Amino acid sequence: MRSILPWILAAVFLFAAIYFYWQKNEAESRLAIADNQVEKIDKQLEQEQATADSLEGMVMPPDTMELVPPGGAAFVDELGTLSQSDVQKLQRKGLKNPETDLMNDLNRKQNQLIPEKGTMGGTMTIRDSRILNDRYAMAYYEDGHNGGYMLLKYTVNNGTINWTVVDNSKL
Repeated sequence: MRSILPWILAAVFLFAAIYFYWQKNEAESRLAIADNQVEKIDKQLEQEQATADSLEGMVMPPDTMELVPPGGAAFVDELGTLSQSDVQKLQRKGLKNPETDLMNDLNRKQNQLIPEKGTMGGTMTIRDSRILNDRYAMAYYEDGHNGGYMLLKYTVNNGTINWTVVDNSKL
C-alpha cells in the first residue's frame, strides 16, 4: 500500500500538469483568434476612415479653403482692439491696463453719459462697448425696448478718465 500511494500522487500531479497545459494552450488559442478579429476590425476602420477622408475632399474643394475675405470683412472683429502704440500712450498717461481701465470707467459713468432715458420701466445700460483707439470709443446702449449708439471721446490725465459724447444715434 505504501508503494501505491506515491504512484497515485504522481498520477494526480501528472494529470493536473496535463490539464493546466491544455488550459494554457486553449487560452492562447482564444487570444490568437481575438487578436485576429481585432486586426480585421482595425483594417475595416482604416478603410472607412480613408473613404470618409476622400469624401471630405469632394464636399469642400481644396481651392475654397484659401479664399481671402474682402478688405473690410475682418474690420468688425478687429474693431475695439487697441494697438500696441495706443496701449503704450495710455500707460504713459497713467493707466495700468488701458483697455480694462477704460471699459470699467465707462461702465461706472454710463448713467451720466447715455443721452436717453429708459421707457416702460426699463433702464438704459451699455450692452457693448469698444475702445477704438487712444482717443475714441463706441458704445451700444438699450433698455430692452429702445437703444442706440454713442461715439465717445475720452481724455486721460494722470490716470483720470474724462468722457464726452461726440455723437448719438437712436435706433
